[in-house]
Amino acid sequence: MSSFLSDTPLAYALRWLGARTLFSFPEERDNFDLATAGEGWKRVSIVQVQKVLNGFDEIHDSPPVVSPETPGLEGSVKPTEQDELPQLPIETQSTQHGLSGQPDLESARAHLCMNEPEGKYVMVDWYGATDPANPLNWPKRKKFVVYFIILYISVAVYMSGSIYSAAQSEVEEVFGVSATVSSLGLGLYVLGYGVGPMFWSPLSEIPAVGRNIPYLASLTLFVLVSIPTALAANIASLLVLRFLQGFFGSPVLTTGGASLGDVSSAYGKPYAFYSLALFSLGGPALGNTIAGYSIPVLGWRWSLWEVLLANGPGLVLLVFLPETSATNILYRRTLRIRTLSQKEIYKFEPEMEANNTTVLNRLHHALIVPWKLNILDPSIAFTSIYCGLVYAIFYSFFEFFPLVYGNIYNMTLGEVGLIFLSVIIAVGLAGMPYCAFVHFIVNKSIKNDNPMTPEGRLLPSLFASVLIPAGTLIFAWTSRPDIHWIVPTIGTMLVSGSVVMIIQSVFVYITLAYPRYTASLFSGNGLIRSSVAFAGVLWSHPLYDALGVNWGMTLMSGCCAICIIGIYVLYFFGHKLRARSKFTE
Repeated sequence: MSSFLSDTPLAYALRWLGARTLFSFPEERDNFDLATAGEGWKRVSIVQVQKVLNGFDEIHDSPPVVSPETPGLEGSVKPTEQDELPQLPIETQSTQHGLSGQPDLESARAHLCMNEPEGKYVMVDWYGATDPANPLNWPKRKKFVVYFIILYISVAVYMSGSIYSAAQSEVEEVFGVSATVSSLGLGLYVLGYGVGPMFWSPLSEIPAVGRNIPYLASLTLFVLVSIPTALAANIASLLVLRFLQGFFGSPVLTTGGASLGDVSSAYGKPYAFYSLALFSLGGPALGNTIAGYSIPVLGWRWSLWEVLLANGPGLVLLVFLPETSATNILYRRTLRIRTLSQKEIYKFEPEMEANNTTVLNRLHHALIVPWKLNILDPSIAFTSIYCGLVYAIFYSFFEFFPLVYGNIYNMTLGEVGLIFLSVIIAVGLAGMPYCAFVHFIVNKSIKNDNPMTPEGRLLPSLFASVLIPAGTLIFAWTSRPDIHWIVPTIGTMLVSGSVVMIIQSVFVYITLAYPRYTASLFSGNGLIRSSVAFAGVLWSHPLYDALGVNWGMTLMSGCCAICIIGIYVLYFFGHKLRARSKFTE
């Protein structure tokens, strides 16, 4: 149990309170021999390190950068051939445990004090391919904990955005505002979790920070902000607090996929990411269903208290979430080895790079580079705008559904909420062909040592791009009292299932096409996607009032139909566009 919890926030808190020996790491135990454990680590000269820090060169014997879907890649670094590097003298000492059976730190320190050749640094890494500290080598039950916590919090945070939609009509009455102003409660939340990654993502990339600190800090603030949100006395404070909720809820939405990827094999990553997509799109649908039955009985503020009730348990669960960032795990290992050995020869490459990066550089990378990528590369700009458009259509349903199913089909708020469950069904059904594509085509090509091109990964989006305008047209022109409500619902299911396939395909495409800028691409794509979705929420009511559901949805369908051309151009000619891009390696 101690090894199961050793890298969780709970364990670190207990270590700080004095239970250090109960949650000890291998380096702190008296039977640990670093000379043997770190036998395959790289040894580099001080000159090489200085070149890295000065930006002139890279350490030549570092592992090559590989695609996350490279065959056999399990996240472990292959030990460097020993004849290429100076050998460490292996000093085997026979040390006995104390009578208490607890690790003896002095004995451990003796094991770590090795005589390293002068002028050499030792680059800390995994203790071989089976290192139990490597998240990819964790037991299945520990990986299940990661999946459960990340997916639960993703559902809760996404649900917290849409759960407000069912309360909008009452918000209009209580505060005396228009439908467009009341819809800002949803729109600003969506915008908030689009802006959040600009701050949280660079923070999580710092080796000393990792993923758990942003998760805990942000969700704590999210829960605290949820209290005054439910008690807001005026519309202005309500809207500002809703934006802050989205901002503080964004880390798990943007980095959750990375956490799942940390513990998933190369072949399992696509399924992990799709499971996150299923829960992420299912969350808003579930939120409307819950609010549809609770608000008529308990009032509109209860929907905001449900945000607190849903995310409070998530905050508790985070205490048991193991740190999955390999960079952070190895950074903390480096610090332990330095402390116990009392030697500064042990280095960690990402730590050196982070120490050599100024605050100004971090701000430039977080705030400028994402926009630069989207402005200077048409392919990147198109993928961001297209994801934003389909996202906007998805979120516009939260505004259109009450107008269509409530006004046209005379459904109650609870019954309208049940219609939203069709989104979960649609995304689940869409996962069947998508996962079949990954299993029979993508993974098979990788196993045959013939991985698909980035453009080839867009194949599912070719079909999905056609289904979105088709689905919106079905919803638009069959939303009539003389046509059964199931028909327009089928249209929304086509849209929902296609949205997740397009976003999944695009995310894989930009990751493989521009691997050097993945973090900035996700940050820029997320901001643009949320900004367009924010606009989509705001234009829904005016569009409905001016054109009606028929022509309003037809207009959005036409925009998506134009984007079909773009996605096909990207599929057939994307390799030529990448060849001319400034950002292709």
